[in-house]
Amino acid sequence: MTDIAAILPDLVALRRDIHQHPELGFCEHRTAARIAEELRALGLAVHEGIGGTGLVGVLKGTRPGPRTVGLRADMDALPITEQTNLPWASRVPGTFHGCGHDGHVAMLLGAARVLAAEPDFAGTVHFIFQPAEEGQGGARAMIEEGLFERFPCDRVYALHNWPGLPAGTIATRPGAIMGAADKFRVVITGKGGHAAIPQDTPDAILAAAALVQQLNTIVSRAVPPVQAAVLSVTEIHGGEAHNVIPSDVVVGGTVRTFDPQVQARIEARIQAIAAGIATAFEVRCDLAYDRYYPATINDPVAAADALAVAATVAHAELAPEPAATSEDFSFMLQQRPGAYIWLGQGVGDHPAPLHNPHYDFNDAVLETGIRLHCALARHWLA
Repeated sequence: MTDIAAILPDLVALRRDIHQHPELGFCEHRTAARIAEELRALGLAVHEGIGGTGLVGVLKGTRPGPRTVGLRADMDALPITEQTNLPWASRVPGTFHGCGHDGHVAMLLGAARVLAAEPDFAGTVHFIFQPAEEGQGGARAMIEEGLFERFPCDRVYALHNWPGLPAGTIATRPGAIMGAADKFRVVITGKGGHAAIPQDTPDAILAAAALVQQLNTIVSRAVPPVQAAVLSVTEIHGGEAHNVIPSDVVVGGTVRTFDPQVQARIEARIQAIAAGIATAFEVRCDLAYDRYYPATINDPVAAADALAVAATVAHAELAPEPAATSEDFSFMLQQRPGAYIWLGQGVGDHPAPLHNPHYDFNDAVLETGIRLHCALARHWLA
């Protein structure tokens, strides 16, 4: 049996090297090259340039079998300035691994090392390293370039570190586990004019204020109480001087849902409210609405298998509810049965959350992630 503890120092060093050299979505050239080098050294067939900078390593078991499984890790960093002051902190200004994708890469490469050293299973493992998870749809790009036609997967799994769970705890659930992510932007166009003569100037600022108030009634009044949804107005831009009513104001935000009918209902209400504001304030409201990530929906059987397998590795529990955050692994789960799994990495009472400038991946959970990847593959290919 491979001694995972013996390979951990090398994987920690690799993780921290990737952390020091973060790359944004579709620009993960150094990261992908490093991964390809590692996979080739293990004797895997490596296929690069899938969906931009994505790549897949293929490992066949020593026993014949038709089954296939995909294990996915995301590679991209975030456009945030790191504030950890750690020795391995980002060397790239304004870019850092604030979501732990460096740790995801290290865990999947660790699993590749273990499984390549002991390929006593029946079937094929596809190690999927995906670009551009952070809002750019790298999973969709890989799928559109034939990911599952070229590398068939009967099952596909992904792990994501979760600061809200104790370190080493594994959790997932059947059905929705992450929300659909939509974004909206309303451009309100008035006339613009002197602030002292408002009667001659349709007021885009006033219309924007009314719009924000009405948008915040949608979840409480248009969504059934038994359903979950989030609508947040996150930006408003307009005006440059104290004595000028601006001609244009922009209001933008995000919507998170778990049910397509609720998603459609909210979009329709935003459209109706924007049209009503345009009439009431004699302005024009141009709405752009983008459903950029669907909800992440776990296959019930795959999720149940994942929980059973996880219980052989560490403490495993059923996640009581989905998270409103989003994940483009959702595109893969629309194509193949599988499950998205949370791996706890929380330390202390107030661990830094994901996308926080003080966040860092907890290297202490690398071994648990490696063991879970390997156990999932061996279970399906038994």
